[in-house]
Amino acid sequence: MTEIHSGQRVAVLVDAQNLYHTAQSLHSRNIDYSSLLEKAVQGRQLTRAIAYVIRADSPEEESFFEALIDIGFETKIKDIKTFADGSKKADWDVGMSLDAVTLANHIDTLVLCTGDGDFSRLCSHLRHEGVRVEVMAFEASTAEELIAEADSFLDLDSRRETFLL
Repeated sequence: MTEIHSGQRVAVLVDAQNLYHTAQSLHSRNIDYSSLLEKAVQGRQLTRAIAYVIRADSPEEESFFEALIDIGFETKIKDIKTFADGSKKADWDVGMSLDAVTLANHIDTLVLCTGDGDFSRLCSHLRHEGVRVEVMAFEASTAEELIAEADSFLDLDSRRETFLL
């Protein structure tokens, strides 16, 4: 396993919906994305920081999207889909995975900020390709298989004062 060093090229991919809902359900608080990005990069060379967000037409979302950009994230926005039966769906799993695979040749480390177990196969693939994979999420809602496939896991709950507003 590769150690962290300042020459590493890092990409940070944030599943904003996953982190938001977990922070709300566990703590009724929001994520401090500035601290999240700073800890994810850890003094290494940031290649890309992308926050994947869902537009659900709530009044504060545009200012949230702008704040992410000010912090240093690119935002990728997907509109929520409402189906005939009234159910809603929007997720970025495929988009995030494609971006991660595309970035793999240009980075040494991928920091994945999600607890979604659907990304465990991606972690395994990236590690096979020689990319170090670090996961940052709330352990209470992170799939065991995702933690197992990552090179390192940082439980955001262990540093609530840093990662929550």
